[in-house]
Amino acid sequence: MKDNICKEKMALVEKLGVHLENREQLAPVAARILSYIILTGKKGATFEDMVNILCASKSTISTHLNHLQDLNKIQYFTKTGDRKKYFIINTNTIIQHINKLTKHWKEERELHLEIKNYKEKINNNKIENEEEKFDLNFHNDYIEFINGASASIEKLKSKLNNDKISI
Repeated sequence: MKDNICKEKMALVEKLGVHLENREQLAPVAARILSYIILTGKKGATFEDMVNILCASKSTISTHLNHLQDLNKIQYFTKTGDRKKYFIINTNTIIQHINKLTKHWKEERELHLEIKNYKEKINNNKIENEEEKFDLNFHNDYIEFINGASASIEKLKSKLNNDKISI
């Protein structure tokens, strides 16, 4: 059972790593480190674990850990009587991503509203034949989707800000 979970975790580290490489523009090893830390959770991932499990040199892991810390994507904590650093995801990273998403969605929403208003004006003033009129259902549905998604992600952000959930 433990072997299966380990294999599953490493497959997910790889899959999430590829995703983060593209989304966050990270080097492959940095993306795998971030993935591993995300999937290790609150207990934290140690430097030694990452060297062994990710099969990378100490200098490579160290370089990418420093880079991820500089980007404020990860942070570490120590335990009393233990000299190791335990790396965890920085909650602010998720909040920054949410802020980027909501900004993008707001811009898309405004653009769709503008396009929809233009099409309504054309429908009402320029086109007499009903069959030639613009169908506005897509814009209405998309704007509704963005409104719902934005409200949902703002709720998540609020919970993160209030430390009611952990990553």
